Amino acid sequence: MTDWIAPGPTLTTERLILRPTAASDFPRWAEMMADAEAARFIGGPQPPEMAWRGFLAMAGAWTLTGVAMFSVLDRAEGRWLGRIGPWHPLGWPGDEVGWGLHPDAQGRGVALEAATAAIDHAFDALGWTSVIHCIDPDNRPSQALAERLGSTNLGPTRLPPPFQDAPVDRWGQSRDAWRARRGNP
Repeated sequence: MTDWIAPGPTLTTERLILRPTAASDFPRWAEMMADAEAARFIGGPQPPEMAWRGFLAMAGAWTLTGVAMFSVLDRAEGRWLGRIGPWHPLGWPGDEVGWGLHPDAQGRGVALEAATAAIDHAFDALGWTSVIHCIDPDNRPSQALAERLGSTNLGPTRLPPPFQDAPVDRWGQSRDAWRARRGNP
């Protein structure tokens, strides 16, 4: 059986591979989206049929726009760890680098490593001048990650339907601030 992979770039870090969505990613994607805590701030727990729709939306975004969250894989094992990367759905409040990790990938520095590579990609390859992260005010782990990335809370924002009623803060930073912090102007 062929493992179809959406078109797009592949990035590597010391421990990770970031690549477009592949059909073989779905079982672990569905596990992540079924987990109440892992899915709490990314749409809530979902049965596989609903998770499938979100999964296809990510693959479709890669195919039609060339921009979507990367599937993050462990370089040593090839195991799918989560989705992290650039994202800008219709009506979104800015160019986002977002994240969501499988429960067994959390707490190991995977999000920081992958988000750093994704932000570099957004600024260097996509030419973005700023990035945001849409974070629920109760999502302390994502706020901590945003802070480690150098982003600050820019205040409340609003997502498009069907998430328009969800409380969300807009965290972010400019390309210049990112480059200055990383030491490469």
